[in-house]
Amino acid sequence: MACLESCAVPIHVAAADLPDPPANTLCRKMARMTRYVWAVAILCAISATVTISERPNTYHIVHTYPHDPDAFTQGLIYVDGHLYESTGLNGRSSLRMVDLTTGRVLQKYDLSEEYFGEGLTEWGSTLIQLSWKAHTAFVYDRFSFRQLKTFHYDGEGWGLTHDSTNLIMSDGTSYLRFLDPNSFRLTRKIQVVDASARAINNINELEFVRGEIYANVWHSDEILQISPQTGKVLGVIDLHGIIDTRELEGGDAVLNGIAYDPANDRLLVTGKLWPSLFEIRIVPR
Repeated sequence: MACLESCAVPIHVAAADLPDPPANTLCRKMARMTRYVWAVAILCAISATVTISERPNTYHIVHTYPHDPDAFTQGLIYVDGHLYESTGLNGRSSLRMVDLTTGRVLQKYDLSEEYFGEGLTEWGSTLIQLSWKAHTAFVYDRFSFRQLKTFHYDGEGWGLTHDSTNLIMSDGTSYLRFLDPNSFRLTRKIQVVDASARAINNINELEFVRGEIYANVWHSDEILQISPQTGKVLGVIDLHGIIDTRELEGGDAVLNGIAYDPANDRLLVTGKLWPSLFEIRIVPR
Protein backbone atom coordinates (compact mmCIF):
# COMPACT_ATOMS: atom_id res chain seq x y z
CA MET A 1 0.00 0.00 0.00
CA ALA A 2 1.17 3.51 -0.69
CA CYS A 3 2.69 6.07 1.65
CA LEU A 4 -0.30 8.43 1.56
CA GLU A 5 -3.33 6.18 1.81
CA SER A 6 -6.76 7.12 3.10
CA CYS A 7 -7.17 8.18 6.72
CA ALA A 8 -3.47 9.00 7.08
CA VAL A 9 -3.99 12.27 8.94
CA PRO A 10 -2.24 13.68 12.01
CA ILE A 11 -4.41 12.79 14.98
CA HIS A 12 -3.35 15.85 16.98
CA VAL A 13 -5.19 18.16 14.57
CA ALA A 14 -8.70 18.99 15.74
CA ALA A 15 -11.53 20.91 14.14
CA ALA A 16 -11.30 23.52 16.89
CA ASP A 17 -7.71 24.26 15.89
CA LEU A 18 -8.79 25.61 12.50
CA PRO A 19 -8.98 29.42 12.21
CA ASP A 20 -12.34 31.17 12.40
CA PRO A 21 -13.89 31.67 8.96
CA PRO A 22 -14.20 35.12 7.42
CA ALA A 23 -17.52 36.92 7.35
CA ASN A 24 -18.27 36.02 3.79
CA THR A 25 -21.15 33.49 3.75
CA LEU A 26 -19.61 31.21 1.13
CA CYS A 27 -16.33 31.13 3.01
CA ARG A 28 -18.16 30.31 6.23
CA LYS A 29 -19.87 27.35 4.54
CA MET A 30 -16.57 26.14 3.09
CA ALA A 31 -14.89 26.45 6.47
CA ARG A 32 -17.66 24.46 8.16
CA MET A 33 -17.32 21.77 5.49
CA THR A 34 -13.53 21.71 6.00
CA ARG A 35 -13.99 21.26 9.75
CA TYR A 36 -16.43 18.42 9.13
CA VAL A 37 -14.05 16.65 6.74
CA TRP A 38 -11.18 16.98 9.22
CA ALA A 39 -13.33 15.64 12.05
CA VAL A 40 -14.35 12.59 10.02
CA ALA A 41 -10.76 12.00 8.91
CA ILE A 42 -9.50 12.20 12.49
CA LEU A 43 -12.08 9.68 13.68
CA CYS A 44 -11.08 7.44 10.77
CA ALA A 45 -7.41 7.65 11.74
CA ILE A 46 -8.18 6.84 15.38
CA SER A 47 -10.39 3.87 14.48
CA ALA A 48 -7.63 2.48 12.24
CA THR A 49 -5.31 2.16 15.25
CA VAL A 50 -7.61 -0.09 17.31
CA THR A 51 -5.64 -3.08 18.60
CA ILE A 52 -6.93 -6.54 17.72
CA SER A 53 -6.53 -9.05 20.51
CA GLU A 54 -7.92 -12.42 19.36
CA ARG A 55 -5.55 -15.21 20.34
CA PRO A 56 -2.41 -13.06 20.17
CA ASN A 57 0.76 -14.95 19.34
CA THR A 58 4.31 -13.74 19.51
CA TYR A 59 7.39 -14.80 17.53
CA HIS A 60 10.91 -16.14 17.66
CA ILE A 61 13.51 -14.91 15.17
CA VAL A 62 15.11 -17.92 13.49
CA HIS A 63 17.38 -15.98 11.15
CA THR A 64 18.05 -12.39 10.11
CA TYR A 65 18.89 -11.64 6.49
CA PRO A 66 20.02 -8.39 4.83
CA HIS A 67 17.38 -6.43 2.92
CA ASP A 68 17.72 -3.43 0.61
CA PRO A 69 16.94 -0.38 2.81
CA ASP A 70 15.87 1.54 -0.31
CA ALA A 71 13.23 -1.04 -1.25
CA PHE A 72 9.71 0.24 -0.51
CA THR A 73 8.37 -3.30 -0.07
CA GLN A 74 4.80 -3.80 -1.27
CA GLY A 75 4.73 -7.51 -2.12
CA LEU A 76 6.91 -10.47 -1.12
CA ILE A 77 6.82 -14.15 -2.14
CA TYR A 78 9.15 -17.15 -2.04
CA VAL A 79 8.96 -19.55 -4.99
CA ASP A 80 11.21 -22.45 -5.93
CA GLY A 81 14.14 -21.26 -3.86
CA HIS A 82 13.91 -17.63 -4.91
CA LEU A 83 12.60 -14.52 -3.17
CA TYR A 84 10.54 -12.17 -5.34
CA GLU A 85 9.68 -8.64 -4.31
CA SER A 86 7.47 -5.82 -5.59
CA THR A 87 8.56 -2.32 -4.60
CA GLY A 88 6.59 0.92 -4.72
CA LEU A 89 6.86 4.70 -5.12
CA ASN A 90 6.52 6.42 -8.47
CA GLY A 91 9.83 6.35 -10.29
CA ARG A 92 11.21 3.66 -7.94
CA SER A 93 8.74 0.81 -8.42
CA SER A 94 10.15 -2.51 -9.54
CA LEU A 95 9.81 -6.27 -9.74
CA ARG A 96 12.82 -8.10 -8.32
CA MET A 97 14.28 -11.54 -7.79
CA VAL A 98 16.46 -11.42 -4.68
CA ASP A 99 18.99 -13.78 -3.15
CA LEU A 100 17.61 -14.42 0.33
CA THR A 101 20.97 -15.08 1.98
CA THR A 102 22.80 -11.98 0.75
CA GLY A 103 19.93 -9.62 -0.11
CA ARG A 104 21.51 -9.10 -3.54
CA VAL A 105 19.12 -8.26 -6.38
CA LEU A 106 19.61 -10.94 -9.04
CA GLN A 107 17.05 -9.74 -11.57
CA LYS A 108 15.03 -6.53 -11.84
CA TYR A 109 12.32 -4.97 -13.96
CA ASP A 110 11.58 -1.27 -13.46
CA LEU A 111 8.01 -0.04 -13.87
CA SER A 112 7.23 3.14 -15.78
CA GLU A 113 7.26 6.23 -13.59
CA GLU A 114 3.46 6.53 -13.82
CA TYR A 115 3.00 3.27 -11.88
CA PHE A 116 3.27 2.71 -8.13
CA GLY A 117 4.03 -0.98 -7.59
CA GLU A 118 1.94 -2.92 -5.07
CA GLY A 119 1.09 -6.54 -4.19
CA LEU A 120 2.69 -9.56 -5.85
CA THR A 121 1.92 -13.25 -6.24
CA GLU A 122 2.80 -16.15 -8.50
CA TRP A 123 0.42 -18.19 -10.61
CA GLY A 124 1.95 -21.14 -12.44
CA SER A 125 4.90 -19.86 -14.43
CA THR A 126 3.81 -16.23 -14.13
CA LEU A 127 4.12 -13.39 -11.65
CA ILE A 128 1.25 -10.96 -11.12
CA GLN A 129 1.93 -7.47 -9.77
CA LEU A 130 -0.63 -4.85 -8.78
CA SER A 131 -0.37 -1.08 -9.06
CA TRP A 132 -1.79 1.31 -6.49
CA LYS A 133 -4.09 3.78 -8.28
CA ALA A 134 -3.63 2.92 -11.97
CA HIS A 135 -6.24 0.10 -11.83
CA THR A 136 -3.74 -2.14 -13.60
CA ALA A 137 -2.19 -5.53 -12.85
CA PHE A 138 0.84 -6.74 -14.76
CA VAL A 139 1.45 -10.38 -15.68
CA TYR A 140 5.05 -11.44 -16.26
CA ASP A 141 6.89 -14.56 -17.26
CA ARG A 142 8.46 -15.62 -13.97
CA PHE A 143 11.78 -16.57 -15.53
CA SER A 144 12.47 -13.74 -17.98
CA PHE A 145 10.32 -10.97 -16.36
CA ARG A 146 8.88 -10.37 -19.81
CA GLN A 147 5.52 -8.65 -19.51
CA LEU A 148 2.83 -10.88 -21.01
CA LYS A 149 -0.40 -8.95 -20.50
CA THR A 150 -2.27 -6.62 -18.18
CA PHE A 151 -5.56 -6.77 -16.27
CA HIS A 152 -7.71 -3.89 -15.10
CA TYR A 153 -9.71 -3.60 -11.89
CA ASP A 154 -11.80 -1.04 -10.03
CA GLY A 155 -10.48 0.73 -6.96
CA GLU A 156 -6.98 0.62 -5.54
CA GLY A 157 -4.56 -2.30 -5.57
CA TRP A 158 -2.82 -3.15 -2.28
CA GLY A 159 -2.02 -6.79 -1.48
CA LEU A 160 -2.18 -9.97 -3.58
CA THR A 161 -1.94 -13.71 -2.90
CA HIS A 162 -3.75 -16.86 -4.04
CA ASP A 163 -5.26 -20.14 -2.91
CA SER A 164 -5.55 -23.21 -5.15
CA THR A 165 -8.22 -21.67 -7.41
CA ASN A 166 -8.35 -17.88 -6.99
CA LEU A 167 -6.25 -14.80 -6.68
CA ILE A 168 -6.99 -12.92 -3.44
CA MET A 169 -6.63 -9.14 -3.49
CA SER A 170 -6.86 -6.36 -0.89
CA ASP A 171 -7.74 -2.77 -1.75
CA GLY A 172 -7.18 -0.88 1.51
CA THR A 173 -10.69 -1.46 2.79
CA SER A 174 -11.91 -4.29 5.03
CA TYR A 175 -12.79 -6.43 2.01
CA LEU A 176 -10.82 -9.12 0.20
CA ARG A 177 -11.66 -9.90 -3.42
CA PHE A 178 -11.39 -13.39 -4.88
CA LEU A 179 -10.53 -13.19 -8.58
CA ASP A 180 -10.35 -15.62 -11.47
CA PRO A 181 -6.60 -15.84 -12.25
CA ASN A 182 -7.18 -16.05 -15.99
CA SER A 183 -9.66 -13.20 -16.44
CA PHE A 184 -9.30 -11.19 -13.20
CA ARG A 185 -13.09 -11.46 -12.93
CA LEU A 186 -14.49 -11.10 -9.40
CA THR A 187 -15.83 -14.43 -8.09
CA ARG A 188 -16.65 -13.43 -4.49
CA LYS A 189 -15.76 -11.06 -1.64
CA ILE A 190 -15.33 -11.44 2.11
CA GLN A 191 -15.11 -8.79 4.80
CA VAL A 192 -12.35 -9.05 7.40
CA VAL A 193 -13.90 -8.81 10.88
CA ASP A 194 -12.78 -9.37 14.46
CA ALA A 195 -14.52 -11.43 17.13
CA SER A 196 -17.01 -8.60 17.69
CA ALA A 197 -17.89 -8.56 13.97
CA ARG A 198 -16.16 -5.18 13.66
CA ALA A 199 -14.70 -4.52 10.22
CA ILE A 200 -10.92 -4.11 10.03
CA ASN A 201 -9.76 -1.61 7.43
CA ASN A 202 -6.36 -1.01 5.83
CA ILE A 203 -5.78 -4.69 5.01
CA ASN A 204 -2.51 -4.61 3.10
CA GLU A 205 0.07 -7.20 1.99
CA LEU A 206 -1.21 -10.80 1.84
CA GLU A 207 0.14 -14.34 1.94
CA PHE A 208 -1.68 -17.68 1.91
CA VAL A 209 -0.19 -19.83 4.68
CA ARG A 210 -1.41 -23.30 5.70
CA GLY A 211 -4.99 -22.65 4.62
CA GLU A 212 -5.21 -19.16 6.15
CA ILE A 213 -4.74 -15.67 4.73
CA TYR A 214 -1.98 -13.79 6.54
CA ALA A 215 -2.32 -10.03 6.24
CA ASN A 216 -0.40 -6.94 7.19
CA VAL A 217 -2.49 -4.03 8.41
CA TRP A 218 -1.10 -0.67 7.32
CA HIS A 219 0.85 1.02 10.14
CA SER A 220 0.35 -1.95 12.49
CA ASP A 221 2.96 -4.30 13.95
CA GLU A 222 0.52 -7.20 13.82
CA ILE A 223 -0.16 -9.84 11.19
CA LEU A 224 -3.74 -11.10 11.01
CA GLN A 225 -4.59 -14.75 10.38
CA ILE A 226 -7.86 -14.68 8.42
CA SER A 227 -10.34 -17.39 7.47
CA PRO A 228 -10.65 -17.45 3.66
CA GLN A 229 -14.20 -18.79 4.04
CA THR A 230 -15.68 -16.25 6.46
CA GLY A 231 -13.23 -13.35 6.72
CA LYS A 232 -13.09 -13.74 10.50
CA VAL A 233 -9.75 -13.09 12.20
CA LEU A 234 -8.63 -16.44 13.60
CA GLY A 235 -5.46 -15.20 15.21
CA VAL A 236 -2.95 -12.38 15.49
CA ILE A 237 0.85 -12.46 15.39
CA ASP A 238 2.29 -9.58 17.38
CA LEU A 239 5.61 -8.48 15.85
CA HIS A 240 6.25 -5.50 18.10
CA GLY A 241 9.98 -5.10 18.66
CA ILE A 242 11.11 -7.27 15.77
CA ILE A 243 13.31 -4.45 14.49
CA ASP A 244 15.08 -1.63 16.31
CA THR A 245 13.20 1.49 15.23
CA ARG A 246 16.46 3.45 15.40
CA GLU A 247 17.41 1.61 12.21
CA LEU A 248 14.39 3.05 10.39
CA GLU A 249 13.99 6.42 8.75
CA GLY A 250 10.64 8.15 8.27
CA GLY A 251 7.07 7.26 9.09
CA ASP A 252 6.65 5.11 5.99
CA ALA A 253 9.18 2.49 7.15
CA VAL A 254 6.48 0.14 8.47
CA LEU A 255 5.97 -3.62 8.63
CA ASN A 256 4.89 -4.82 5.18
CA GLY A 257 5.91 -8.02 3.47
CA ILE A 258 5.06 -11.66 4.21
CA ALA A 259 6.45 -14.64 2.31
CA TYR A 260 5.98 -18.34 2.99
CA ASP A 261 8.29 -21.15 1.93
CA PRO A 262 6.02 -24.23 2.01
CA ALA A 263 8.81 -26.69 1.18
CA ASN A 264 10.67 -25.79 4.37
CA ASP A 265 7.73 -24.37 6.37
CA ARG A 266 9.48 -21.00 6.73
CA LEU A 267 7.76 -17.68 7.34
CA LEU A 268 9.61 -14.54 6.19
CA VAL A 269 8.71 -10.95 7.06
CA THR A 270 10.11 -7.50 6.38
CA GLY A 271 9.00 -3.89 5.98
CA LYS A 272 9.14 -0.90 3.72
CA LEU A 273 12.66 0.56 3.70
CA TRP A 274 13.82 -1.98 6.28
CA PRO A 275 17.50 -3.03 6.28
CA SER A 276 16.62 -6.54 7.47
CA LEU A 277 14.34 -9.43 6.57
CA PHE A 278 13.45 -12.01 9.23
CA GLU A 279 12.65 -15.69 9.24
CA ILE A 280 10.33 -16.19 12.20
CA ARG A 281 8.62 -18.99 14.05
CA ILE A 282 5.21 -18.30 15.55
CA VAL A 283 5.11 -18.77 19.34
CA PRO A 284 1.63 -19.24 20.85
CA ARG A 285 1.04 -17.19 23.99
